[in-house]
Amino acid sequence: MGNHLHEGHKGYQGHKGSDRTLIRAMAFMMLAATVGLAARAGDVDRTMERTEMRKGPVPSGLRLRVLRVLHGHNALAGPDLTARWVSRLPNGDGTFRETVFVLNQQGSTLTGSVVNPTSEQPIADGVVDGATFSFASAPPENPRRTTYRGTLAGDDITITVVRPGRPDQTLTARRGPDSAGRLPERVPPPELHVVPDSGLARTPPMGWNSWNHFRGQVDDATVRTIADAMVANGMRDAGYVYVNIDDTWELARDTTGHITTNRKFPDMKALADYVHGKGLKLGIYSSPGPFTCAGYEGSYGHEADDARTYAAWGIDYLKYDWCGAARLYRDSEMQAVYQKMGDALRATGRPIVFSLCQYGRQDVWKWGAEVGGNLWRTTGDISDTWESMSRIGFGQEQLAPYAKPGHWNDPDMLEIGNGGMTETEYRTHMSLWALLSAPLLAGNDLRDVKPEILSILTNRDAIAIDQDPLGRQGRRLRSDGDVEIWTKPLSGGGQAIGVFNRGAGPAQATIRCEEFQLCDADVRDVWGHARPARFTSHSASIPSHGVALLRITPRGK
Repeated sequence: MGNHLHEGHKGYQGHKGSDRTLIRAMAFMMLAATVGLAARAGDVDRTMERTEMRKGPVPSGLRLRVLRVLHGHNALAGPDLTARWVSRLPNGDGTFRETVFVLNQQGSTLTGSVVNPTSEQPIADGVVDGATFSFASAPPENPRRTTYRGTLAGDDITITVVRPGRPDQTLTARRGPDSAGRLPERVPPPELHVVPDSGLARTPPMGWNSWNHFRGQVDDATVRTIADAMVANGMRDAGYVYVNIDDTWELARDTTGHITTNRKFPDMKALADYVHGKGLKLGIYSSPGPFTCAGYEGSYGHEADDARTYAAWGIDYLKYDWCGAARLYRDSEMQAVYQKMGDALRATGRPIVFSLCQYGRQDVWKWGAEVGGNLWRTTGDISDTWESMSRIGFGQEQLAPYAKPGHWNDPDMLEIGNGGMTETEYRTHMSLWALLSAPLLAGNDLRDVKPEILSILTNRDAIAIDQDPLGRQGRRLRSDGDVEIWTKPLSGGGQAIGVFNRGAGPAQATIRCEEFQLCDADVRDVWGHARPARFTSHSASIPSHGVALLRITPRGK
């Protein structure tokens, strides 16, 4: 402090140096401003006046320094942190993930927000101490609170990000332009109307999606080898025909506004031709926002052009993920925003399955078909755990009335084979999705799949239940403790029955033909692969988290 005070009053002479009264006053005022004490401007003025009368005029620079401290501009803290600080982390494919720290410093207090491609979050508990600072994403009682600790050095700040249960991350950010992190001009959503049915997806789509296993590491070579594997291992012939590239294929827009691919996908048209040559179809991903969930280029303001580009490439399926749109649109505008892409896809004249990914918000099952949607997500993202899969799958019962040929409830992709569940639990996963008439989109590495996992994914009886042309979704018939009985009507008057044990130990269960009004029928155990037998009753010991999946077929049909 002494050095700064000395510099602030060079040339002021009195008693061979600085006046002790002034030194004490200035020290008090600086301390008050730093720690937030209730010092008043009048205190400084009166001290200045007394000093001027005793020792002559106080240099204006010294007065300014004291007043700046009092009003929150602490000269001792170094340069002001107020700015838009931009951090750009390379994704390894020619793109960058950008985070903007919008900081406003008032003395030792720091306010502002953290802006990433899909959200802007106010900061909490911001404090500045000299060249160091800290803030958080939420109050201390929030278990998901992220803390940020930073140091200022010139035009750079170094920030350590501390997240619960994750390794610390260090970022470097530089002062950016005023436009950094700001949204583009908002385009009002269109008026609502009904997009005509495309005639696609008369049964739930089947295929593979890159995200659950590969996430941002998917590339052209991976997609080609996955397509090869689907042919070689029998999945294509079992009905899995869509090869869907999820997020991270995008680069940016060229000078004409057309979307371009990053270096992981050098030629999307050539890739589509390769996949088509295998008797398969190619899917792609985008968002109605300016950015996708992973921070790549979205379709905002370019919906019609992107749809035409997809058609020219030979794309057969579009997953359209809400993510970045949430910064521009209210949830109540979601239907109109999705309708815009539904119209754009229809206008191309190419048959492209339209998959809505908006996590079950806004009761999408009530309007998804009206915007041209062939399937719509009913939940948040699935993970490869029993808790996640069972919570999602068994929570679909009330949505059954909204599923029909061409329009399906989507409880998210399959996790079968990714290693987080047992084979028993994976059979339950497949059985439950089949009874739900859910899309069957494998999410594992099909180039290296164990025979036991492949036998679950390609079980023809389970697939036939899922793909039954009647297009009815199954429902819970009854529960008895940890045991649940689910049924699904099938074409020809039959039924699929799932006997699930959600408990931690084995359970005995019995069903009888009278309960289903199917006593003149045959029963087949889907996982037991037994020959069909006359259905009177069926008893089984169901292992923990296991299932008995049965197909009941009226005799003579």
